[in-house]
Amino acid sequence: MNTQTALRCGWCGTEQIYVDYHDHEWGVPERDGRTLWEKLILDGFQAGLSWITILKKRDNFRAAFDGFRPDLIASWTEEDITRLLANPGIVRHRGKIAGTIQSARAYQRIEQREGFANFIWQFQDGTVQQNQWESLSQVPAQTPVSQAMSKALKAEGFTFCGPTIVYAFMQATGMVNDHLLTCPCHARVAALA
Repeated sequence: MNTQTALRCGWCGTEQIYVDYHDHEWGVPERDGRTLWEKLILDGFQAGLSWITILKKRDNFRAAFDGFRPDLIASWTEEDITRLLANPGIVRHRGKIAGTIQSARAYQRIEQREGFANFIWQFQDGTVQQNQWESLSQVPAQTPVSQAMSKALKAEGFTFCGPTIVYAFMQATGMVNDHLLTCPCHARVAALA
């Protein structure tokens, strides 16, 4: 085991797809509204599953969901739900698929009103929270901010966006820097903020 592996955040393990995700995506501040929406939807699909399950199916999800283009998905019907339920490359959960369509419509309303990225980042006043965790046991599962964002998303019509899912989304999209202080990515992600 090399030094970087030993210091990397322990949650990502050693499987290459997970290590690459940790090293190059997780915690990097994302400010593109469509990409934020995709990540929120995928975090919703993770509910009850492990993130690596979703990560391994992510390309299949992108193909099945037309590149996660909300303007296309918002017009989908029961026929599209049936089509997706037959796709073995994704998580086949009727509620999550229907929720994605509903969330695409909510995205459209927010995007037109104020911009989805602006809506999401308002909960952090547009800035990245730089946490200073020394161990995984210090990292919370949810926070007052994730609770407030969850409540606001649900009020807009989003589904599968409880405060724990929303905090995972905040971590993934770099709204909070939850790389451990010992992780080589902590300083790099902090510099990107």
